[in-house]
Amino acid sequence: TTKTSDVSAVAAKLLPSTVMINVDGQEGSGTGTGIVISKDGNILTNNHVIEAAADGGSITVAFNDGTNAKAKIVGRDVATDIAVIKAEGLSGLATATLGDSTKVTVGQPVVAVGSPFGLEATVTQGIVSALNRPVSPGDSTSSSSTTTTFPAIQTDAAINPGNSGGPLVDMSGNVIGINSAINTGGTGNGSVGLGFAIPINLVRNVSTQILDGKVVEHPQIGITVSSATGDDKITMVGAQISDVTAGGAGEAAGLKSGDIVTKVDGNPVASNEALIATIRG
Repeated sequence: TTKTSDVSAVAAKLLPSTVMINVDGQEGSGTGTGIVISKDGNILTNNHVIEAAADGGSITVAFNDGTNAKAKIVGRDVATDIAVIKAEGLSGLATATLGDSTKVTVGQPVVAVGSPFGLEATVTQGIVSALNRPVSPGDSTSSSSTTTTFPAIQTDAAINPGNSGGPLVDMSGNVIGINSAINTGGTGNGSVGLGFAIPINLVRNVSTQILDGKVVEHPQIGITVSSATGDDKITMVGAQISDVTAGGAGEAAGLKSGDIVTKVDGNPVASNEALIATIRG
């Protein structure tokens, strides 16, 4: 069992490197959470947290010790909802320890830290509820044609608006994911125990490309897919291929229109979203 003192220790380790992000831009203002990953102020967060400031807006970050700093966007990736910002003019910051999301198991205890509804430095506890959940958060109002989809870690730790961009950590205080989306059951805008985090290995990969000044690259098979259902029209059975791009990886591998993909590397694929998320991960 997880003792309260264990959670206290995790919280004490995480709070100094978890920041509240305040954003103001033409598309409105809002708050979110970030994770400090370098002593000079590089911070991981969600693209949707800072997107409103991408066109001339302003970003400030509030640290756990009560200090504030201005920040600028280093880079962002719509496809995985990952962004890196940098707090300006700082040094000697406390940094988070990034873990290994391939070692995460269903049922293990986890702690989330963030600023739900603007309530800075909020700590919640739960377990990992499921792995490789295909998640496409938000709506399609983004100016980009790229769909945000990732293979999420699902948790019942309370995640609410404002937690976005904050850490989901194991009981050693290692960050295993970035909290990015919730399912409210369609009746509200708060937690019903369905929170979703981007696995930290995917975050590390994308953020490294951003910090290296590269254009973030994502794998593509070169196929168009839709969800395939069984004869009863409701049972999900896989991702059905409707089109194969000439010269693409899918064609080279022998995929054909009409094929149904049911597994990737042993991971079950029940829908088109699941296939996209698995490949992107």
